[in-house]
Amino acid sequence: MIASLGMYDRAETMAANDRLWALVREGLRARGLAAPEALTRGAGAYWQAWEDPTLVLSQTCGFPYRARLHDKVALVASPDYGLPDCPPGYYCSVFVARADDARTLPEFRAARFAFNEGLSQSGWAAPQNHAASMGFHFAASLETGSHRGSALAVAEGRADLACLDALTWTMLQRWEPAVAGLREVARTAPTPALPYIAAKGADTGATFAALADAVAALSPGERETLSLRGVVRIAAERYLAVPIPPSPEQIAQSG
Repeated sequence: MIASLGMYDRAETMAANDRLWALVREGLRARGLAAPEALTRGAGAYWQAWEDPTLVLSQTCGFPYRARLHDKVALVASPDYGLPDCPPGYYCSVFVARADDARTLPEFRAARFAFNEGLSQSGWAAPQNHAASMGFHFAASLETGSHRGSALAVAEGRADLACLDALTWTMLQRWEPAVAGLREVARTAPTPALPYIAAKGADTGATFAALADAVAALSPGERETLSLRGVVRIAAERYLAVPIPPSPEQIAQSG
């Protein structure tokens, strides 16, 4: 069995994630379901966990879910982060640039664009879909491997623009002094937030209930650390309805 909560797992949130998992684990066991003792962290917390046939619970990104995972996993829940102008269970993405760069978003169309990876909703799909609505695409200038890496690339002058998910941006502003010199340029339209998933065939009703009860049992401080207000159910069709943009390679070839 395997469980992971790697999407927002950083030094400042690890203890709260461990507490959340402990509560979920006990809730699952109380409902007659087996659950691993501890979370898997590191590289094994992502694709290795998401594709594992013994996956009990994990959180993935909306783009990997709709592009590769939706027919291989069970959709359990969507997190409610209480983000401004986002319905429960939704989030958005934030374009950031250096504070001394006064360009509007359309003026960044030929700028150096940093992105974490080509299968990221906030780092790649959301900004490209947003740009497409204005008649262009961003060139894949610098692949950084993480939202934090993209933000630092802009702050350090190695790129001019990046797009981060709104919760990551909140956490970076809270805990990363290096991003103090960045500003918000624009926000994308909301899309369904990073889904909680389990292996195909899992008891999603019991898992949802255990997760909902666990979030409710967190202390106010733990919920604040994770920015987690609760979980909701969003139909898979809403995730699948979000457009899939051209890949970095396709944009490079068309450029």
